[in-house]
Amino acid sequence: MAITASMVKELREITGAGMMDCKKALTETDGNLDAAVEYLRMHGQAKAEKKAGRIAAEGLVMTEVKDDKVAAIAEVNSETDFVAQTDEFQGFVKDVVSQAITSKSTDMDGFMAEPWNGDSSKTVKEVQTEKIAVIGENLSIRRFDRIESEGCIVSYIHGVGKIGVLVDADTDVVNDEIRSALRNVAMQIAAMRPKYVSNAEVSDEYKEHEKQILLAQAKEENPEKPDNIIEKMIIGRLNKELKEICLLDQVYVQDSDLTVGKYVEKVAKENNANLSIKRFIRFETGEGIEKKEDDFAAEVAAQLQ
Repeated sequence: MAITASMVKELREITGAGMMDCKKALTETDGNLDAAVEYLRMHGQAKAEKKAGRIAAEGLVMTEVKDDKVAAIAEVNSETDFVAQTDEFQGFVKDVVSQAITSKSTDMDGFMAEPWNGDSSKTVKEVQTEKIAVIGENLSIRRFDRIESEGCIVSYIHGVGKIGVLVDADTDVVNDEIRSALRNVAMQIAAMRPKYVSNAEVSDEYKEHEKQILLAQAKEENPEKPDNIIEKMIIGRLNKELKEICLLDQVYVQDSDLTVGKYVEKVAKENNANLSIKRFIRFETGEGIEKKEDDFAAEVAAQLQ
């Protein structure tokens, strides 16, 4: 069967694959459009497997909030920042967040097996595989989270998707002032990396573990000092560390005279609200992924040999 330009164009619009790949698929399937789509998906899988060994440590974090009450956050990784800034990739990440906000899954395996945004013919994993074939880089939906609130949820994205934050607050007043204040708190979280909302969330096991580390450090630094003096020293150091990792005890970056907790109290009083920070989620792109360090000079030299 003769393969026409209009057939290639139609297949390309459906799949987003390259022109020559579309022509080959149609040739191999004798012009059958549905079969050609499946052909490209199958070969996309092969390409995806070849790319799966590449480190995907760039990418984007995106969030979505509906009516202040339901929110989702997702991190999708790519190999290069160049791809992360393309419309194709950003559209995919946006769709992943839309999937996450309606998802009932609690882990990545369940999420990847879900029908793609209501399309029962494809799973999330299959769409990711297709996107790898189209974009030409290894991509990874690394993580997602979803929260529901009876109070108010706000989101904040920093650095063109490098850091994303969701803040969930208990509040009986929801207005622009409250939303603005919670966004300020989200910016604080993005910048200062707290681990907990308050000291009450920190486990005794964590405190004891940190105490032992500080004790060993103090004894090494001050071998001549008696144990009772060292004990007082490490209590002070531990309290200082806890203030740095607990959001409400941190110095508020926009007003160093206040802690974040005092800032929230101030906003609550001004709005006659019962306002408290319930939880937060912070994703940073590539966090914890060991990135490949390319030696450009060595790479050029190898190609010249």
